[in-house]
Amino acid sequence: MKKYLAEFIGTFFLVLTIGCTGIPAAPGVIPPLAIGAVLMVMVYAGGHVSGGHYNPAVTLAAWVRGRSNTRDAIAYWLSQLLAGAVAALVVGYMVGNGKPMHVTAVGPAFLGELLFTFALAYVVLSTATVKSTAGNSYFGLAIGMTVMSGAFAVGPISGGAFNPAVAVGIGIMRLVEVGDLWIHVVADLLGGAAAGLVFRILNPDDQ
Repeated sequence: MKKYLAEFIGTFFLVLTIGCTGIPAAPGVIPPLAIGAVLMVMVYAGGHVSGGHYNPAVTLAAWVRGRSNTRDAIAYWLSQLLAGAVAALVVGYMVGNGKPMHVTAVGPAFLGELLFTFALAYVVLSTATVKSTAGNSYFGLAIGMTVMSGAFAVGPISGGAFNPAVAVGIGIMRLVEVGDLWIHVVADLLGGAAAGLVFRILNPDDQ
């Protein structure tokens, strides 16, 4: 239960920060910076307990890579998705709902989500699960910076979720059209699975 609670807490604060910085549109607020920063600190806070996934796509990558058993993977998914939904409800109470972004180019949005989810999951696997980097102190920063970079790069195209739990949250917060959520869910899970497979190919001796 400790692992599942850690996943809930980290995912909750990630989605909460997305909503609280993305909906009010306060002058001087740059959402990608806050989002990358909160993910970084939550990875440092809970990584030693659960691995600091906070993302069903990352959990899928870890499962494909062989660092998560099926029971934990399912429980992580449930904790993450529940946290995304609860955080979205809290955001709605605190700052109201957003104005939905309509994805005008499905292909570019799908590709952007897939590529940066792949990058995120690949960075997680390569910094937090490899024998040669065990005990390192930079993995939280690397993970947070990957999300921040992705949000800057393709956020205007896709919404920049890179995370099915975030997709659930931004759907409830009305930051994206409900009909566009499949883009985030499918592309993000494909990106996570691909990262797990590529990691196994590149690291055959670290299984």
